[in-house]
Amino acid sequence: MYKNMLVAALVVGAALTLGGCASSLKGDVYSRDDARTPQIVRKGTIESLRPVQLEGTKTPIGAGTGAVVGGLAGSSVGGGKGSMVAAVIGAVAGGLIGAATEEGFTRTQAVEITVQEDGGLTRAYVQAVSEGEVFRVGQRVRINIVNGNSRVAADQ
Repeated sequence: MYKNMLVAALVVGAALTLGGCASSLKGDVYSRDDARTPQIVRKGTIESLRPVQLEGTKTPIGAGTGAVVGGLAGSSVGGGKGSMVAAVIGAVAGGLIGAATEEGFTRTQAVEITVQEDGGLTRAYVQAVSEGEVFRVGQRVRINIVNGNSRVAADQ
């Protein structure tokens, strides 16, 4: 029993560590590949704002962790005959719960920013909300595009 608990704790710890490796979708975070890469800069005026949510990550980590923990918990039920069946049921249920939990924990508050660009086009951009960054309708903004990724920031 102690061994099962230790394995479960190690798996959960690894999952939490790897979950922290997810990339950011905020406008003020750049990847290493974006550094020292020329950016296209467009300017415009915010036409509308709408709060949205970015769905959470759906990696095998949440489902796998849940399956291991559920399987270990299920195997301790029944004490013999039924422990294999209970382990399988526990693993399936744990996998489903783990996947849903990961998605819920990694869901992010975001904003859809519709910009009337100086060139005449109207485009909408979605990015995670950055702390301390507030957008307003009528505000001038710049749109930085690097490696196919767009970011909206206040024009200063």
